[in-house]
Amino acid sequence: MKISNIQVLRGPNIWSINRKKLIQMRLDLEELEQRPTNTIEGFSERIEKLLPSMFSHRCSKGVEGGFFTRVKEGTWMGHVIEHIALEIQTIAGMETGFGRTRQTKTEGIYNVVFSYLEEKVGVYAAEASVKIAQALIDNVEYDLDHDIRRMKEIRELEALGPSTGSIVQEAVSRSIPWIRLNKSSLVQLGYGKNQVRFRATMTEKTSSIAVDIASNKEETKRLLTEAAIPVASGVTISNPDDVEASVKKVGFPLVFKPLDGNHGKGATINVKTLEAAKAAFDYAKTYSRRVIIEKFITGYDFRVLVIDHKVVAAAQRDPAHVKGNGIHTIQELIDKENEDPRRGYGHENVLTEIAVDRDTLDLLAKKEYTLETIPEKGEVVYLKSTANLSTGGTSIDVTDIVHPQNIFICERISRVIGLDICGIDIMAQNLTQPLTENGGVVLEVNAAPGFRMHLAPSEGLPRNVAASVIDMLYPPGKLSQIPIIAVTGTNGKTTTTRLIAHIIRSNGKRVGYTTSDGVYVHNTMLMKGDTTGPVSAEFILKDPTVEFAVLETARGGILRAGLGFNQCDIGVVTNIQEDHLGISDIHNLDDLTRVKAVVVGAVRRKGWAVLNADNGYCVKIARDARCNVAYFSMDENNPVIKEHCRKGGIAAIYENGYITIKTGDWKLRVDKATHIPLTFGGSVNFMIQNVLAATLAAYLWGYKTDDIRLSLETFIPSAAHTPGRMNVFRFKDFKVLVDFAHNPDGFNGVKAYLQSVESTEHVGIISGTGDRRDEDIIETARIAAQMFDKIYICQEKYLRGRTQDELIDLLVKGIKEVDPNKEIIINNKSTECLQIAIDNAKKGSYLTILSNTIDNTIQRVTEHLDKELEA
Repeated sequence: MKISNIQVLRGPNIWSINRKKLIQMRLDLEELEQRPTNTIEGFSERIEKLLPSMFSHRCSKGVEGGFFTRVKEGTWMGHVIEHIALEIQTIAGMETGFGRTRQTKTEGIYNVVFSYLEEKVGVYAAEASVKIAQALIDNVEYDLDHDIRRMKEIRELEALGPSTGSIVQEAVSRSIPWIRLNKSSLVQLGYGKNQVRFRATMTEKTSSIAVDIASNKEETKRLLTEAAIPVASGVTISNPDDVEASVKKVGFPLVFKPLDGNHGKGATINVKTLEAAKAAFDYAKTYSRRVIIEKFITGYDFRVLVIDHKVVAAAQRDPAHVKGNGIHTIQELIDKENEDPRRGYGHENVLTEIAVDRDTLDLLAKKEYTLETIPEKGEVVYLKSTANLSTGGTSIDVTDIVHPQNIFICERISRVIGLDICGIDIMAQNLTQPLTENGGVVLEVNAAPGFRMHLAPSEGLPRNVAASVIDMLYPPGKLSQIPIIAVTGTNGKTTTTRLIAHIIRSNGKRVGYTTSDGVYVHNTMLMKGDTTGPVSAEFILKDPTVEFAVLETARGGILRAGLGFNQCDIGVVTNIQEDHLGISDIHNLDDLTRVKAVVVGAVRRKGWAVLNADNGYCVKIARDARCNVAYFSMDENNPVIKEHCRKGGIAAIYENGYITIKTGDWKLRVDKATHIPLTFGGSVNFMIQNVLAATLAAYLWGYKTDDIRLSLETFIPSAAHTPGRMNVFRFKDFKVLVDFAHNPDGFNGVKAYLQSVESTEHVGIISGTGDRRDEDIIETARIAAQMFDKIYICQEKYLRGRTQDELIDLLVKGIKEVDPNKEIIINNKSTECLQIAIDNAKKGSYLTILSNTIDNTIQRVTEHLDKELEA
C-alpha cells in the first residue's frame, strides 16, 4: 500500500456539506486490491487484539461488533484504514465518527475519507492508520501507545485552549462563523465589517491600560486599596538586601511572588523563616525584576469570574494534592491520582496530570518529606503552592453561595481596574460572608483568566461562562455575518461575479469579490492571480471593511479544500459544461455536477439557488436543493421555466429582446439587451446569460429593478471591468478580440459572436491546455477551424505534463478534420507570435486571441495599440 495524497478539507465539500473537517486520503492498495481481509490469515484476531475498542464500530451491520464482523467476512483494506484512523483519534481523546471509503475509477485506488477535530492530528492519523494496517497484515509488533501519545502532543500544541475553545463552541452554537487568525489563540468571530476579535479571554473590548494595571500587582493593589477594597498587606522590593527589613515590617508567615508573574510561577507560600524568605526571594526573582512580599492569609483560594462587569461564576480552588493511606509513597499516590480518567495530558480533560517539579520538591522538603515518604492515612500532602488547574489543581463551583456583598465588591473591582473580563483571586474562609466580616482579602486581579475551572469543575455545577462573552460581543441586534453570494459553473463565472459586484457597489455597499484574475475590495485589486479558492474567500471575509462578499468559486478549490465559507445567502450556477474532466476523479458531467452542487448545498435554508434552466445538469441540482430555487433562461417557453412559474416561482428570462423578471404569471421588464453594453448590442448570447444570472441574484437580494437597470447600463465590457472576457481593441485598420475561452462551450460562444461581425478576414491565435482530455483539445481546434480563416498556434505554456509537440499535434488534428487546407502558422514564442499576427493583419480583419495564449495578453495588446496611437 502507499499513500498518493492527503488533502485537508476545511469547509463544505463533495463528501458532506455539514461535516466540514475531513481528511481525504488517496490510497493505492497495490496487490492488496486482490486480498480482502478474510484472505489474510490471522488479520481479524490481530486487529481485535490491538484495537479491542473498535467493537463499538457498528459499520453497515448497524450493531456493535458490526465492523469486526465485516472484517471476518472480508472487506477491503481502505475500509479498514478508515476505521483505524477514526478509532486512534478517539483513543487519543478526540472522538469523531464520520467516514467514507470509495473506490475510484482506477483499479486499486481508493479515496479514504474520515473526520478530524484537529487538522494535524487528522493527517497524522491518516499516515499512522496505514502503518498500523500494514503491521497487522505482516503480523509484526506495533507501538500503538507511541501514536496515541504523539497525537495528544500534537493536539496540545495545535488545539485551541479550553477557554478559547469554549467561546468558539458557543459562537458556533449561535451560527456565528469563526476564523483562526494564527497558530495560537487569536480568533475572529463573524465576517467582514461585522467581525470581532479575541485572544484567549481578552477581547477587542479589553482595555490595554487595564491589562497593564492588572499585570502590575503593585499598581493593582494600590488602586484597590484606594477604593477601600480589602487586600493583603505587603511590600515590593528588588534588592536582596531589603529582604530582612521587609520581613520584619510585614511579619511572618509570608507569601513571595514575582511582580509580573502569572499562573503561580515563582510563588512561595507560608514562608516562616528568614532563610526560607531569602530562598523564596531568589526563586521569585527568576521570573521578575521586582518581588512582592505579602502577609500569608490562611483560608481557601477562590476565583471569581466577572464578564462585562457582572459576576458569572465563582470557584474554590485546591492546589494539587494527594491523601495518604499509610501504605503507598507520595510518588505512588501521585501515579495513582494521575490514573483518574478525569486527568489528562495538558488541557485534554477536566483535570490536568500532576507533574513533579521544583515547587513540589520544595513543599515536600519543608515538611522534611521526599517522594518516597509514606504519608499517614488521611494526611493531605500538598504538591503545589498555587491552585492553578494547569498544574493539577482541582476546583469546586461555589457560584450560587457567594454573598451579595462579595458580588458587589467583585463587580466594582472589574470597573476599578477597567477589565471587561477578569478573574479575581480571593483568599478567605468562605465567600458566603462578606470579606469585610471574615477577614478575606483580594490577592490578584487577572486579565485573560482561564475558564476551565468554571466550565468543568471537579465538583459542582458547570457554568457556561463563554455564553456571557458572546452576549457581550454580540448583544441582541448586532449582526455577525455579511451577505455572501457565491458564483460557480463552467463558463461565465468571472463576468457574472464582476457584474453582481458592480450592481452591489453601485447601490452603496463596500463589496469584496474574488475572481479568476484577482481579489478586489471596492474595485481595488489587492491580490493578483487565480483567486477562486477557499483561501481567497477567507481573505475577503477577514477584511473588516467589507460589507458584502461576492465569491467566484471554482471546482479546484472545492475539491482541494472545500468551500471557504460555511453558508452563503445566494448560490449561482451559470452552467455545467465539459471542462477539466479526467482530473481529480471528475470524469463526466455527473461528477462535475456533484462538485458544483456543493455551493448550492451551502445556501441557507431561506436563501436562493440561482440556476440555469437551459442546462439539464443545473436543473438536476435543483432536485436536491434545500433552499429556495430560482431559474434563468434564454427561452421563456422553456418547460422548466413554465412549470416553475406556474407554481409561483421566480425566474429571469430573455424575451422580446428584454431582460425580464417573471414571478408567477407576472413579467417585470428590467432593461432592453441592446441597452446593456455587456451584451454587445444583444449579439452575444452567453453574455446575455451572465446578465440574466446577475440580475436575478440582485433582484432576489432585494435590489429594485430601476437600480439594477442603471448598474447594467454602466457596466462596460473592457480590460478594466472584464479582463479577458470579450475585450475588443480597435486598431486603425483592424480589431483585436481577447477572450479567455478555454473549452468547447466557450469557443462556441465566441464563434456565435464572430458570425455577427463583418470582417475581411478572421484570424485566430489558439493553444491547448495540457491537463484537458485529448477529445476536448481536438474539439476546440475543430471549432477554431470553423470560425477562423487563418490560425496561429502558440503553445508556449500550460503544458501541464505534456510536451509542446503533443498539444500541437492534437490541435492540428482537430483543424485538419474540418478543413485539411486551413492555413496554420505555428510559433511558440508568444511575443513574436503576436507581433507577426498584428504586422500581417489585413485591413478590416478581426484578430481573435483565445485562452490565455499570449503571456500577459491584454497588456501586450494594449502596448501595441499605444504604439499605433503614438505613431
